[in-house]
Amino acid sequence: MSKVFSAHAVSVDGYITGREPGPGRGLGDAGFLFDWYFDGDTSSQVFDGFRLSEPSARVFDALAARVGAVVAGRNTYEDSGRFGGGSPHPAARLVVLSHRPAPEITERQTLVTTGIEDAIAAAREAAGGKDVGLMGGGVVSEALKAGLVDEVVLHQVPVLLGGGRPFFRSLPEQVRLRLVDSVAAPGVTHLHYAIEK
Repeated sequence: MSKVFSAHAVSVDGYITGREPGPGRGLGDAGFLFDWYFDGDTSSQVFDGFRLSEPSARVFDALAARVGAVVAGRNTYEDSGRFGGGSPHPAARLVVLSHRPAPEITERQTLVTTGIEDAIAAAREAAGGKDVGLMGGGVVSEALKAGLVDEVVLHQVPVLLGGGRPFFRSLPEQVRLRLVDSVAAPGVTHLHYAIEK
């Protein structure tokens, strides 16, 4: 069965955006959380235009190659310019989880308004046997609460932002993680965890 995982760039103090993120402002004052996508000399084999360090390219491309569909929350969807009507991944279908209508959804996107379980089920169906990626702190937290996440990857950037949108929201109980891999790279450390179930 396919796996469900999240892979996010995050500050050391746990933020995935800076202050005042939003439509037209993206990550607020923390766009540099993704500098490692473009600061290297190794081209991504999955994402055109990404030039990463060799260790980052190895980790990033291995994860990206697994993804058949992405579930994103409404905030992430809006803050990212609705992904231009497509998906954050060049070959994966996008499922948007929202509690309100989204008339701007295109034929390349699927809107689910009935909860995280249904969103992940729709993504699994669209993924064609590949894995489901989760995008956005709210979506990841809801999936963790529902026991639907298999792995969490933190692309940890060495900065303390001191504010912004936190990656993990309130959870009803502890979620135990097991470190699978740690890869240090220029400007980022890739921490790959399995969820202990």
